[in-house]
Amino acid sequence: RKKKSRSTFLVPDLRKATQFSLVDAMRYLRAAEVGRPPTSSKYEIHLRLRTVKDGPTVRNRLRLPHPVQTALRIAVIAPPDSVAARAAKNAGASLVGQEDLFSAIKEGRIEFDRLLCHTDSLAPLTKAGLGRVLGPKGLMPSAKTNTVVKDVGAAVRGMVGASEYRERMGVVRTAIGQLGFTPEEVQRNIRAFVENVKRDIAGLSDRVQKDIHEVVISSTNGPGLSLSGDFSREGSVDVKDVS
Repeated sequence: RKKKSRSTFLVPDLRKATQFSLVDAMRYLRAAEVGRPPTSSKYEIHLRLRTVKDGPTVRNRLRLPHPVQTALRIAVIAPPDSVAARAAKNAGASLVGQEDLFSAIKEGRIEFDRLLCHTDSLAPLTKAGLGRVLGPKGLMPSAKTNTVVKDVGAAVRGMVGASEYRERMGVVRTAIGQLGFTPEEVQRNIRAFVENVKRDIAGLSDRVQKDIHEVVISSTNGPGLSLSGDFSREGSVDVKDVS
């Protein structure tokens, strides 16, 4: 008899899991990153959700209290001499244009990390047929990802230093801090991220049952450690030793 497939993702029994305070977890992860520059390795947070398969997923963008990536190159598709183009440049966009930007992308010169499109330039973007180039890289602007906007200036300002996240296989993950961040800075970032994901979940349909089951922190080269929710415990190292 064929075994019935699960309708939900597997979640571990946290009563049997070894959990760590934030300070202790950062101590072990820093040990795994010995010899690497503080800005090259990053802490990542993974939120394991209790959720059904094939349902609506959590997806959004968040500017953390202490941004992880500040040197973000943002390109904006807008007519060169338009008000939108001037607003994008004033907000800090590194590349602004339309036909010249299309040509550069077709030639493989993708010199940006994020791409926004003004609503008036959506039709020319679609006509240019850049989906095959930008789609696999996750750079194709669309209304669904809030990258096709009318106020490009505000969008660029909100994107500088922002982190994007998306639920995959019942887990939401994002970079939460550089290795040189203090425990207090990482704690503030984790709290902001968890609260934002909870708001995303609350904004889904009432018929969708979804909540946060476990919070795991890892680093670029370190293991994943389950967090207990405590900042530090009795016997934990001094916060200054992790800062």
